[in-house]
Order: sequence, then C-alpha cells, then structure tokens
Amino acid sequence: MRIALIAHHTAPIAPPFVGGVESHTWYLARWLAERGHAVTLFAMEGTEIPGVEVVPLVMNEAVFSEHGRRDVASRPGPFLSAHHAYLGLMTQLARSCSYDVVHINTLHYLPVSMASTLAAPALLTLHCPPTPWLESALALRDDTGADRPLHISAVSSALAEQWSHIVDRPTIVRNGIDTQHWCFGEGGTYAAWAGRIVPEKAPHLAIEAARAAGLPIRLAGPIFDEPYWEQYVRPLLGAGVAYEGHLGHEELVRLVGGARVAIQSPDWEEPFGLAAAEAMSCGTPVAAFARGGLREVIGPRGGALAAPGDGAALARAIAIASRLDRRDVRAYALEHVGLDGMGRGFERVYEAIREPRTFRLPASLWPAGVPLDGMADPYGLDEQLEGVVGA
Repeated sequence: MRIALIAHHTAPIAPPFVGGVESHTWYLARWLAERGHAVTLFAMEGTEIPGVEVVPLVMNEAVFSEHGRRDVASRPGPFLSAHHAYLGLMTQLARSCSYDVVHINTLHYLPVSMASTLAAPALLTLHCPPTPWLESALALRDDTGADRPLHISAVSSALAEQWSHIVDRPTIVRNGIDTQHWCFGEGGTYAAWAGRIVPEKAPHLAIEAARAAGLPIRLAGPIFDEPYWEQYVRPLLGAGVAYEGHLGHEELVRLVGGARVAIQSPDWEEPFGLAAAEAMSCGTPVAAFARGGLREVIGPRGGALAAPGDGAALARAIAIASRLDRRDVRAYALEHVGLDGMGRGFERVYEAIREPRTFRLPASLWPAGVPLDGMADPYGLDEQLEGVVGA
C-alpha cells in the first residue's frame, strides 16, 4: 500500500523521543516500510526513519500583511506556523493525493477538520485525552453521506472511553514497542522512572513512593515544565534520588534494564503507558497507579497496580513488583506489547477503510493472545479495582 503518515509538529520524529506520539509514529513507519509498504511521513525537519520517505512540514514563520500583523486577536507565532504548515499540507493532499490511506498521527485539529477533502480514506489515531481544539474538530466533522468517512482508532480502551461523548466506539489498536531493542536486563538495586517531567506524569510521587519502599531512584526524561521541576522535583534530589537527564536510546535501555523495578506515577488518566511496556520488555517489573491505559498494559505477570494517588499503596506495589521473576516479566511483554501486534492491527484497519463494502473490521484489534481482563465490552472498562493495592 501507499501510506501517508502525518506526524505531530512539535519535534522531529527521532530518538530520543520527547513523547509517546513520536515513538509510536517512528516505530509504526519503520515497521510498515519493512513490510514492503511505500510510506511517506510528513514530519518536522530532522526526522529520519530507515526505508521511509520523509517530507518536511514547512514550519516557516507565517507572513502577513501590515493589517494582519496589527490584529490584536492574532495567535502567537508558533501556533500560526503550525496552522499554516498543516493547512498547506492538507490543501496539497486535497488537490493531488496518490496514497491509498492517509493516517493522521498528530494532535493538531486541522488535518481532522480537512480530512473530508481528501480523495483517499483517512484514519485518525487518538493518542491523548480530549483537548478543546481536537474536540471541536471531531464534534464538527460531517460524515453524513460520505463515501469515506474519517475512521478513528484509539491506543487503549481507557482512552476510547474518555472520547465516548464525541467518538462512537473507535477501533482499539494498542501501541507496540520494539522488544528487540528493549532487551532483557539483569536488574539491580534501584528504582527507575522514565517520562516527560510534567505535572501529569508526577515524578515527585514516584520519588516519595520509592523512598517509602526503601529504594534509591533514578529519573530520566526531558524537562517540559520548568516551574513544576523547580518546585516539586529538584528539591527532592539527593539522598538516593538522581536525575540522569534526557537519555539517548541505548542509555535509557541500560537504565531501565538495570533497575529492580520501574515506577509509573501518573496524576492523569494515562492514554497508554509506553514506558511501562518498555520496562517490562527489559524484564523490569512495573509498579504503577491504576490509571487509564496502564490498567490494560500491566498484567499480574508484569507488575503491580496501586490505587490512584495513594502513595503508601504505590510503595507496597513496589515491594510486590520487585519480587516478580524478571524472565517471566519479559515473556509477558513479548506476548502482549510487541510491534507486530500494533502493525498488523493497523494493516487490518487500512484494508478495511480502503474497501469498506467488503471488509468488516472488529471493534477491537488487540494483539493475539492478549486477554481482555474480563471486559465483555472492549470500551467499557471494569471499574472494580480487584487486585489493586490500596483499593
């Protein structure tokens, strides 16, 4: 197939990734290219993926007339640059689109708003909880009578539930990771936390739980929110707490694979939980708050869950997870969170939206062998926290 992928615009799609959307896009594009598909990725300059044609998003500063520059209601420059970049791309694709499928992997509203102008079928993958701009674009889309309405997928059932007021039962295709790259590690004597340094990821809660559990902790990831870092995280450094910086891929694998346990401490409904999947692939069990997609990613063989926001329960979950057999944790990851499951799931979606009259798509494309944890309805998460520490 000829597949166009539209990436998010805030960073190049290249390791070390600044977030899950970038990681998802990079690995999916590479996997599709290795399968023999012709993949074109529209992304920021600096993006490089083996076998993938990269077309840079034109993020030049927007040029306005003298009157336009005087508009007191004008949005800041970066907003307008992104708006113009996606407007130019979607206008170009509407005029001439030689692709079989256009896959929208950005959080920006404009590709969603203009998807109906394309001759090719379009797929949007939801990666984040509702935001005003994307909510508006989805709420106002008009699929009435369309031969090829915008198809929508989500990376977890938990995320699909958050969008259920606007999106009617999106197809679930879970994220996948490169289990060869995230290789087995022998573990060690410290806890690891990896992710963006932002309030919703709440690394300060991981630090407090690790200390309560009697483990030193090492943190890694880009600092996206300086005020949060200065007020909540930096004062906790020292006395067994170290910040390693925004590590490269190989360094991060060594850090996570060398940990006794990985901690995930979200203060929001985590859309999926890539860092947890990566840790389990290294054989490192995960202790996490039972929020959002983490409830679907971490099974009893992969770690232990704690009641959301309960630091004492998270400390107990750390102790439970630390006792798990690392090789069994790795085996669980190989069965449940590999790239093949994600890639084949999207292949099935592409085939379905290319031939909607002849190809019926199931509501959930979970990788083979992945249990639905008792969910009769793949979008209706079981609200009972049975087996969760502190519940």
